[in-house]
Amino acid sequence: MKKLYLECNAGISGDMLVAALLDLGADRAKLDEALQSIPAKGFTYNISRVSKAGVDCCDFDVVLDAEHENHDHDMSFLHGEAVAAHVHSHEHEHCHEHHHDHEHEHEHDHHHDHEHEHCHEHEHDHVHTPHEHHHHHEHRGLKEVIEIINGTQMSEQARALALKIFDIIAEAEGKAHAVAKENVHFHEVGAIDSIVDIVAIAVCFDSLGVDEVIVPELCEGRGTVRCQHGVLPVPVPATANIMQSFGLNVRLLPVQGEFVTPTGAAAAAALMTTDELPEQFKICAIGLGAGKRQYERPSILRALLIEPQKKTL
Repeated sequence: MKKLYLECNAGISGDMLVAALLDLGADRAKLDEALQSIPAKGFTYNISRVSKAGVDCCDFDVVLDAEHENHDHDMSFLHGEAVAAHVHSHEHEHCHEHHHDHEHEHEHDHHHDHEHEHCHEHEHDHVHTPHEHHHHHEHRGLKEVIEIINGTQMSEQARALALKIFDIIAEAEGKAHAVAKENVHFHEVGAIDSIVDIVAIAVCFDSLGVDEVIVPELCEGRGTVRCQHGVLPVPVPATANIMQSFGLNVRLLPVQGEFVTPTGAAAAAALMTTDELPEQFKICAIGLGAGKRQYERPSILRALLIEPQKKTL
């Protein structure tokens, strides 16, 4: 029986996991059907190949319009100019990063600049939706998120997984802010890009037909990161709460940065059935998912479909 092994040596985030599952062979048609049915506005998505530290990876990119942008990949916003400059210098020494501008024509003609490392074979899937006529970010609660998930076309197994991931995040955010999960108003996770990531995770995982998931450890960085609530220590409170509640093994890297996001931690917690790798196994398939944030350690999530083998003497 094949098992899924998530090797989180460079952390885990929603987009990294989606990309890794797609690279493993998740059903693209089912993913497109689900994402194009999401009853929410303000996003498109791209699936492409990128090079991270010279390694070919799949990239899943949710592109937000100007009204919904949340600076999730803006290194200066997240960590300050000093960290961003240090990482930028490191990249130019080792990664030879290139910048590609992709212009998406929307109703209000917003322009988005996207940063990839040696991007290849871009396949653009655009979900064009009319913009809302107000200029503030939605702060959705759990009820609104559930309504969106229930209005999306996907299998019942995938829907249950997406709802489980959001429930884990709601519990963790509620604990962090000392409120009931029903009263949590999501910022980063309630944003449409996180909803898209979680729907995509659920649909892709369900299409692979895997029953067991191995997550030996989550590798996290150090320092602080800026979010809607201000500058917080890494791991941020919601991520730390998920790690605690589900007994996830954590290893801190000697690197500044947030490598495990709340969405990544919640997905790992929802999927994991064990933290123990079989002593011997064969690798049946490999999926590599690229992250967007640029740190000293390249953001790559490796997902392996493995087949345990009996120990030979």
